[in-house]
Amino acid sequence: MKSIRHKAATAGALAVLALGGTLAATAPASAATAGAYNGACGKGYEVFTSTPINSSQTNVAATTYVAYSSADKQWCAVTVRNKPGARVFMEVTLDTWPSGNHPTSDAGSYTTYAGPVYKNLPEPGQCMTWSGSIDIYYNSDQGLCP
Repeated sequence: MKSIRHKAATAGALAVLALGGTLAATAPASAATAGAYNGACGKGYEVFTSTPINSSQTNVAATTYVAYSSADKQWCAVTVRNKPGARVFMEVTLDTWPSGNHPTSDAGSYTTYAGPVYKNLPEPGQCMTWSGSIDIYYNSDQGLCP
């Protein structure tokens, strides 16, 4: 009786391992890393939020990541392309709202990402705004109010 339980437990464990291996094998390898934050802001910057840039209702062409460094007391933004390739126009911008008058931005023809750009903490009563673009596609957001 004991050997039947042992065999059943072993078979169950192997089935779970096999199922896990099947699930892992069927997931596309690039899906987990495509367009992921690339650490371009530097050491000590932690991603706080992100804004997707869609090229259609279901396709994300790039993502703008906003990161913060408590050591530097600065915000940073970078727009990362989901699938690096031939050079294409890309842009990333950080500014303050409602009275933004000194945006920091990086725009150009890039294969992988635009940025990083940096901005100090907003003054009381202001919020941070950010935007990104790739080719003809654009998206922006705001928040991060002290």
